[in-house]
Amino acid sequence: MKTKSKIVIPAVLGISLMLSGCNFTTKDQAAASPTPGAATPGTAAVNNTPVDIELLGTSANETDLNIVRDQLTKNGFNVKLNIQPDYGTFKAQQDAGNFDVALSSWTTVTGNPDYAVRSLFKSGGDYSIMKDPDIDNLIEQASAQTPEQYTETYKKFEQQLVFDKAYIAPLYNSLKAQAFNQDILKKESVRLSKSRSLPWEELDFKDASKRAKDPIILQSSLPSLTSLDPIKGNDGSINIINTNMYVRLLNLTDDDKLTPEGSLSYNFAIAEGNSDYYFILRDDIRFAQIKDKLAVDSGERVGAEDVIFSLNRAKDKNSVPNHRTFTLHEHIQKLELVTDPAALESVKLSGGSETIKAALEKGLDSKITSLVSDKTKASNKEGKYQVVKLTTTQPFPQVLNYLAHQSAGIVSKKQVDSINTYDVAKYDVNKDIAYGDQSTVTEGAKYNNSLYTSGPYILSYKNDYEAVFNKNPGYMKGTKYEPRVDTIKVRFIKDAESSLSALRSGEIHLLYGVSEIKFDVVKADSKLSLQTVPSNAVSYLLFNTKNREVAKSADLRKAVLYSINQDEFLAYYKNNKFKAVSTLSPLVKTGLELKADPAKAKDFLNKYKASK
Repeated sequence: MKTKSKIVIPAVLGISLMLSGCNFTTKDQAAASPTPGAATPGTAAVNNTPVDIELLGTSANETDLNIVRDQLTKNGFNVKLNIQPDYGTFKAQQDAGNFDVALSSWTTVTGNPDYAVRSLFKSGGDYSIMKDPDIDNLIEQASAQTPEQYTETYKKFEQQLVFDKAYIAPLYNSLKAQAFNQDILKKESVRLSKSRSLPWEELDFKDASKRAKDPIILQSSLPSLTSLDPIKGNDGSINIINTNMYVRLLNLTDDDKLTPEGSLSYNFAIAEGNSDYYFILRDDIRFAQIKDKLAVDSGERVGAEDVIFSLNRAKDKNSVPNHRTFTLHEHIQKLELVTDPAALESVKLSGGSETIKAALEKGLDSKITSLVSDKTKASNKEGKYQVVKLTTTQPFPQVLNYLAHQSAGIVSKKQVDSINTYDVAKYDVNKDIAYGDQSTVTEGAKYNNSLYTSGPYILSYKNDYEAVFNKNPGYMKGTKYEPRVDTIKVRFIKDAESSLSALRSGEIHLLYGVSEIKFDVVKADSKLSLQTVPSNAVSYLLFNTKNREVAKSADLRKAVLYSINQDEFLAYYKNNKFKAVSTLSPLVKTGLELKADPAKAKDFLNKYKASK
């Protein structure tokens, strides 16, 4: 998932001085230094004119931008900062190619390495600006391998991506951190998972009598929501929202293990050959809808037809305009409803002698007596279930991790078909209103909330100040998964300092994403509790591969690469950041490491100058 840091430090002069250090030269050093303009061994003589380079980022990343600027300046670059106020304007600048290097970040919210590379670096990927067949082949090769096999393949991938071709320059791997008011919220109800977004249904007040009358108030820095259709966005504005509005076939535990807990499935099973996957569905979830800005039970049950419809559109690049997640699901070949219990008894579980039927029945109060095609006829109490079979294009166990991603959220086939009546090929953004368009939930003349959500909450309305979510009255009622609190509010506060102040003053109850440099402030406040866990988030520099000099010259890119000193980032963040090589670093230990090397940086820069 595309993310961005929430650190805004206006005073950067001190950082520059700290990182630059004392740069006076002794007489002996001067004598030993090469004459300005002289060639280093193996290079042609060039002048010392700094090379211009444009660094793109957002105001929230200003501290990191200035650290990078100082490091590049020391190694022969003249850095122009292109700082945009938010992610939307940053993305517009990036799409227009108005940059040499963009400060980017990625969080692997599915817990599997394929997600850490496919969208970003594969030709045609949702967020990729690269086209490299060698990189593509390594991504595909690793995707079909077991963890024991793919480490070496991913090592080759990192070697090419970072060191051989320098498509990115890594900065650091981050902690995931959140803080909450322990005087207001029940401590045991607040989870912090390595990959999964915060589960809202478990949040609870310390005083349970507040559940129906008071909202739990969260925070977001992004008031503009990409889309409330789960397949049309994959960024920080909607990831946590869509995760809590649409149920999925699977979830992740706090330590990234796959689980059916709190999902639409009671159980899942992998058949021999690792290409067929089976899911037995619950019958106690109905879609929520909004009437008069309040959540009501639509009366429509979430069933197999919705699962098949949702995942078929998730894998189809042309199912909606601006589809941003199709590459996550391109390994899905076929989805079908299983209606014959005998078909489950004739297939063995992968790696064992047990049948698929026995695996799906584990822990169920009622064994399978029949399989029904009509979702309204399912009755788990009577042993009448729905089972969905998913077949992949090749053996691909990582497909299960993608089914836990927000883009695999289950939407209503009936409702989405009734809204998306436009021709996708002729979609007109000024005329056609797609399902999940944020204008339909924004207060004002265009408000017309048509959401049908299968998850624990539904968005009632939003404005520039906040978004208001209501509990889905038809979500697993009477079970431990039923949402505790009736209303969740997400307050829009762009500035990280203001967000922390709002938490300390009681204006918000939980801050999802706390800067490492603010840990001491949180710890010193007796009413606040800090939670941290190593995350799958990596920040890096992404090179323009289309229309600038860095697109043409690997030497120029490598000069930037070897200018990056990760130790300086770690020092600034009080060692609450970690070294990284690529977006894979939190997931696969390849043994590779980037070491700052000013001599190499200047050598590659001289080679670039000599080629001009």
